[in-house]
Amino acid sequence: MTYYVKAYSSYENPMIEIMNRIGIDAAVIGNHEFNFGKKILSNAVHQSNFPWLSANILDQETKEPNFGPPYILKTMENGIKVAIVGVTTHYIPNWETPAHIQGLQFQDAYTTLESWVKTIREAEKPDVLIASYHGGFERDLATGEPTETFTGENQAYQMCEQIQGIDVLLTGHQHRRLNDVLHDVLVLQPGNNGQVYGKVHIDLEQRQGKWHITEKTGSLHTLENTESNIEIINYMQDMEASTQLWLDQPIGSIEGDMAITSPFEARIKKHPFIRFIQDVQIAESGVDISVTSLLNNASTGFKSVVTMRDIVSNYMYPNTLVVLELTGEAIKAALEKSAEYFTIADQQLAVNPTYIKPKPQHYNYDMWEGIEYTVHASKPVGSRVTAITYQEKPLENNETYHVVLNNYRASGGGNYDMFKNKPVVKEIQKDTVELIQAYFEKY
Repeated sequence: MTYYVKAYSSYENPMIEIMNRIGIDAAVIGNHEFNFGKKILSNAVHQSNFPWLSANILDQETKEPNFGPPYILKTMENGIKVAIVGVTTHYIPNWETPAHIQGLQFQDAYTTLESWVKTIREAEKPDVLIASYHGGFERDLATGEPTETFTGENQAYQMCEQIQGIDVLLTGHQHRRLNDVLHDVLVLQPGNNGQVYGKVHIDLEQRQGKWHITEKTGSLHTLENTESNIEIINYMQDMEASTQLWLDQPIGSIEGDMAITSPFEARIKKHPFIRFIQDVQIAESGVDISVTSLLNNASTGFKSVVTMRDIVSNYMYPNTLVVLELTGEAIKAALEKSAEYFTIADQQLAVNPTYIKPKPQHYNYDMWEGIEYTVHASKPVGSRVTAITYQEKPLENNETYHVVLNNYRASGGGNYDMFKNKPVVKEIQKDTVELIQAYFEKY
């Protein structure tokens, strides 16, 4: 998408055209659909030969679903009527650039779904009701124990437990592979990046003129041994070739070693790749305190010759940068939040399991440049960070400091509530991949 937006945005969206060709019935809006702005998303919706469902994302003025109908009906050849209703995690305003969601109102996904399920059951009387939710589970499916601090980002457990009338709940967002039954609701979540797909099998029998579900099962399948669709391969040929050329384009070179051999070590010691990202942010923003993270454990850093493929492989999100004015107290709170990433296991420093399951969240551990500090992982959460200094002086609680960080974190993403609604000094409306490229070209 980064290259499409950069070089081909005046053309049809290739992902939409692929979906048009394979004949899907409907799509559901997800949080990353907003990453490239309203125009790109709006164009994608208009190019689609299928409806986009999201009953809880409303036009701020009309209060109607913005992208398409809240649900669709399909009647099979044997007369079986299936309803499909879509909702999206309403936590998006906590992450997304305000301009990208201007004019939209995000209603609570749970209460919206509860209302629409009741309406659909009463008005349409479907034989099967499928809810498709771009969101995940806030509790362990087996034990019911909370798996995250409740923010409302994920509500699928509550949906299965408390909403009457859902037969199947298709979920996403957490990048998990789930196939289970919860409170008589068949649940599927087919991972991420199209690695697997989900399949639902439902048996019904007719009794006294009405269809009744007798059995429902789910399954997850890889794409191994699946033949390529030649029509789609041919359609994508020119754009794919152009994309690969762009990815293989050398951007610059480095002296020394920025390779990441251990993501864990890169997070606990000063690492040249992390320092490089901090340098890019500091140079672009003009401030001397920077925050970044190693976005996932697949990042390998840079070799001596750096290509666009290396950049987008290591910085895979279309983040922009924001400079916030933060008090020393807010900075200390953020450092303590990051320090929750660690635990002590078998007398060794280790990653807190909550950052690994149910969803890997390594990107929620931040590293700071421009201040010095020490993390004591053996101390209780909330009192782990000591010796915080700025320009060789202790960080003052009531003093203010200018800090550059990505827009996801600046809006409070990752439960960094101490950043919410803080004064914005500057917004840099170029994505970080572009900034990294420009930095190489300059230096």
